[in-house]
Amino acid sequence: MFEQLFKDIGIVWAKYGTVYLTGILNTLLLATGATLIGCVIGFICGILQTIPIAPGDFWLKRFLLRALRAVIRVYVEVFRGTPMILQAVFIYYGMPYFFGIAFRDIWTVSMLVVSVNTGAYMAESVRGGIMSIDPGQFEGAKAIGMNHFQTMLYIILPQTLRNILPQIGNNYIINVKDTSVMFIIGFQDFFAVHKMVSGATFKYFPSALLEMGGYLFLTLLASFLLRTLERKMKGQSNYELVNTDQLVLTAGNYKFSGQAPYEETNRDYRREEP
Repeated sequence: MFEQLFKDIGIVWAKYGTVYLTGILNTLLLATGATLIGCVIGFICGILQTIPIAPGDFWLKRFLLRALRAVIRVYVEVFRGTPMILQAVFIYYGMPYFFGIAFRDIWTVSMLVVSVNTGAYMAESVRGGIMSIDPGQFEGAKAIGMNHFQTMLYIILPQTLRNILPQIGNNYIINVKDTSVMFIIGFQDFFAVHKMVSGATFKYFPSALLEMGGYLFLTLLASFLLRTLERKMKGQSNYELVNTDQLVLTAGNYKFSGQAPYEETNRDYRREEP
């Protein structure tokens, strides 16, 4: 039984191995590009949601910030509350009906759908990451004269990025698998290749086994790389304290080239013991 299974897998791979590799490449390009764009969208939305609104601010600023937050909230709830496959159908097939916009490039539509879906999840992650930072850091930055933009750019966002890196990695792994729903609009990803090969050879299970192995390898590799990056950003776990006083050098307890040590040049000033 297993011998026949491995034989069928070998036959499928020998005939369609190049097609499988092309599907893997398309999946990685779509997942990586959409995750990066989604992170940018998420950071923009997360920052806009955390801009402070003071009662003394100009009324136009307060109105615009509240309007932007309402729009972002609608965007987040819609794209988190509906399946990605239906979002792809709506954008690709529904836009011509409602707005007269017809997309001819499958890559563009797929990248758009996965990006805005990822951005909706990242927006809440970024907002939570910013809110998790100690408020004392905001107050300290304000005390030394930094404005809100400088505080976010140099103090808050680097810490937020480190804190939400596991969530970014989780979204990337999800995108590697969920790009499979783009076959509904004709995108030739890894899963679409499986449907094509199984329909041409009638060897559904051997092809599905290849698909499972391929997806498992991609997700394990992504997890390993992201954990490595997380350890790099975390820094060293052990630190050695300085055992010498750094102010000693300013007391003259050192020597220049050709000069006797401090103890020798000042020996006359020390009281000799009997």
